[in-house]
Amino acid sequence: MPTVTSKDGTPIAFDRSGTGPAVLLVDGALCSRSFGPMGPLAAQLTPHFTVYTYDRRGRGDSGDTQPFAVEREIEDIEAFINEAGGSTFVYGISSGAALAFEAARMLPTKITKLALYEPPYTVDPDRVQGFNEYRVRLTELLAEGRKGDAVELMMRLVGAGDEGVARMRQAPIWPLFEAVAPTLAYDAAALGDSSVPTDRAASVTIPTLVMAGGATFPFIRQAAQALAGALPHAQHRELEGQTHEVAAEALAPVLTEFFAR
Repeated sequence: MPTVTSKDGTPIAFDRSGTGPAVLLVDGALCSRSFGPMGPLAAQLTPHFTVYTYDRRGRGDSGDTQPFAVEREIEDIEAFINEAGGSTFVYGISSGAALAFEAARMLPTKITKLALYEPPYTVDPDRVQGFNEYRVRLTELLAEGRKGDAVELMMRLVGAGDEGVARMRQAPIWPLFEAVAPTLAYDAAALGDSSVPTDRAASVTIPTLVMAGGATFPFIRQAAQALAGALPHAQHRELEGQTHEVAAEALAPVLTEFFAR
């Protein structure tokens, strides 16, 4: 199992496949190389690119040196960019898109193009308040060691009801979710207060593609449009019929066209 060593000494596990220009894929909450959307997406991209997928710190086979800060995850990304030769394209989904956005701010000469799918920002002040309350409660649950309740809290934040939560608690994947529950705080930190970072966007001058699904949550579509409008060199695109769980077959051609152009 290959690893790169981040600046603070943390080993970060990864897979590399394909040939061509380097693309780093940044996962959202709870996902890893062994679970989530990046494996199928990597398979679609490998005919055109050298694709890096990795376990974000605290997940899978990667380490989790404390104390945590968003800057440490950006250093993880920088370690992969160095591994890939000094510059890469970067794609991030959901909270991973927020992390990829922050990495592009901090590494302006090393990320040459940026693609974001549904970073869960909002333009609604009520949602900002709700997210801040979520972060406080998440911190409390994790401090008490209540990992399952922390995962449930996140699920309810994104709209899951009693039936959906009960079904997931009985699913075989639930222990894996509990194992990485502490990293929910890392995702929350990458989002800040969850408002669209229009002020910070002005400094991200690389070509950027901001995407949302045509059948996803309306607030996410609004946020994607607002973020694209705040970025100096961005385009916005909606993928018809797609939700937050975007299909690799729908996404890969869009990414291929954007990165290859």
